[in-house]
Amino acid sequence: MDILDLFKKGGPAMWPLLVLSVLSLSVIFERLWFWLRILSQEKEIVNRVLDAAGEDWGIAEAIAEQSIKQPVGRFLYAPLSLQKSDPETFRLALESTAADEIAGMRRGEKLLEAVIALSPLLGLLGTVLGLIRSLGAIRIGDLGTESTAGVTTGIGESLISTAAGLIVAIASLVFYRLFQSFVVNQVKIFNKAGNELELLYRQYPPEPQTINTDRFSKRTSTNFDSSSQLESKTFIQEPENEPDYTTDNFSLHSVNSSIQPNDPIDNYGLNLVNSANSPDNKMDNTNLNSGEKQEDES
Repeated sequence: MDILDLFKKGGPAMWPLLVLSVLSLSVIFERLWFWLRILSQEKEIVNRVLDAAGEDWGIAEAIAEQSIKQPVGRFLYAPLSLQKSDPETFRLALESTAADEIAGMRRGEKLLEAVIALSPLLGLLGTVLGLIRSLGAIRIGDLGTESTAGVTTGIGESLISTAAGLIVAIASLVFYRLFQSFVVNQVKIFNKAGNELELLYRQYPPEPQTINTDRFSKRTSTNFDSSSQLESKTFIQEPENEPDYTTDNFSLHSVNSSIQPNDPIDNYGLNLVNSANSPDNKMDNTNLNSGEKQEDES
């Protein structure tokens, strides 16, 4: 019997079953290609990274970085790529990366679950619709005659949708369980590789990165010398044509030292001079000057 004839006899329920079967096949082929690439390389990547981690953490990081296209490579590279880490941070990086990678491995499972649940129901719906159509064509007067022979044929054809739905659901369920077993196996591999890597980290922690102090000190000393020269040229300059106040400062100092506040005679004389220079004592100053002239004449 031709497939197209069966598809036509299956009724309207065959079209959604066809869509579900296409979606299921696309997910199955994509996941098969994904798992074939992983299962063929993951053991080699894990062994190389763990062997290198026992000798040199830099080499282990380089190997893991070259394998970041694989989930296990990204899983091992995440803690090794940390600039500063301690055992707690190392474990946290492993756990977070493992959760992300396991979630990526489960991609497509929800679609397969939907196909597995809907396909039998759509097949049953097609069967019921075919029976309704077949029984609706029977007349009471035709019972026991040859005209009712086509009813059994119609019932058999209506069961085609049920068979198609079961086939799609069974095929999807097989690959769904297969992919789940792969995920469970990957969880075990991730746990084992992560525990071994963390154990190596605790036993042989990586040495802190050192800085070339000679080059750093040379560069900083050169910069310091140039900056100090720049500052000396810019800010430390002797002013031009600056007047010499050494003589005036010396004379002022001598005057201040000659006039002491405890000397009553000098203070009295200064008070007389200050009072003579005030505008209120002009008449007294003239009288004093006239008296001094008379004494000189005599």
